[in-house]
Amino acid sequence: MPSADAPSLVIEQGTCYALFAYDIGLAINLDEAERHVTAIKERGRIRHKARAPHYFEYRPAPLRLIQETASLDFGDYRSSEAVEVMLYDFGAVTVIYRIPINGPFEGLLSLSESLYENERLLADSRHRLDQLVRDIRLAIDRPSVSPEVEDYLVFSVEHCSPSAIQALGTPFEPMFAHVLRSERTRLSDQEIREATSCRISFSRDDTALIDWNAAIVFGEDMDDVRAVLEFVNVELLEMRTLDEQLDQALDQGYVALTRKARVTSWLPGSHEAALTQIGQLQVDSAVLFERVANTLKLLGDQYLARVYRLASQRFHLEAWDASIIRKLQTLDSIYGKMSDRATTQRMEVLEWIIIALITISIAVSFLPMTSH
Repeated sequence: MPSADAPSLVIEQGTCYALFAYDIGLAINLDEAERHVTAIKERGRIRHKARAPHYFEYRPAPLRLIQETASLDFGDYRSSEAVEVMLYDFGAVTVIYRIPINGPFEGLLSLSESLYENERLLADSRHRLDQLVRDIRLAIDRPSVSPEVEDYLVFSVEHCSPSAIQALGTPFEPMFAHVLRSERTRLSDQEIREATSCRISFSRDDTALIDWNAAIVFGEDMDDVRAVLEFVNVELLEMRTLDEQLDQALDQGYVALTRKARVTSWLPGSHEAALTQIGQLQVDSAVLFERVANTLKLLGDQYLARVYRLASQRFHLEAWDASIIRKLQTLDSIYGKMSDRATTQRMEVLEWIIIALITISIAVSFLPMTSH
């Protein structure tokens, strides 16, 4: 745990955001979904501060729902009585809980530990998701709730003493590392440096520390940074889900490719079902991959683009992208081999038919002709 003689950092105003991302289908028709829900709705761009000449936006804009809920206790902290639900057109949903925070910063360690793989929040978010899927099922293309969930914490500190820029000094880094890792065990210097190494600032009054489990954001009006982190968490979920689907597709393709030939395999169309299934998986995977990659556009804001790159690096999205592209190529190779094999077998059948016809023609020529 943090050293007892660590300097004091007091949060005057802040919010902890607990994010739970799910995949519920191939795609969501957001306009139709909006017609099926009765909660408060809000569509639009992420609000942008004046520091950039342009804006960044989602294409298309996600659907934001606000649901009333009972407040939940987490030790000395209580969640707000509203839960946000964000729907993305590529089939993802994020459930967001807000927990107001204030007081000594070291108190966040208990909150971070409590929220780490919190079964109560996980069950509550899953319950809300199941209810949402029932309400908007007609708006979902191929509804199927993935068992995968990607959770993430964002500790947003709007005001603190000392100020954010002063709080970046070395004495506070062990405290930040423990909160980011949800870990009370005394961390090594190497682990502390690793946990706090991904940091980025735009002005002297704000900064963000981004780790794989959580992020700490100092400064006012940091909703745009939080929104980027929220999207990267969703992107990680979609990459994981897509990678798992491709693994299953490769297994099916391998089984189909190595299946022993049967008598019926020589019949026309005998491989059509397997080829169609693999081809459909190829198209679905490629479309989802492109939708996720092209949903968030960072136009004219180099700072937010750097936030996105830093978070992507921390979440190892590049490695996931490479894995997916490699598996798509392998699946394409399997599809090509199966298609070639089916073509070869059809040609062999045609050759045998031609041989049979020639044999019959020759045999007929030797039959005695009957005269009238």
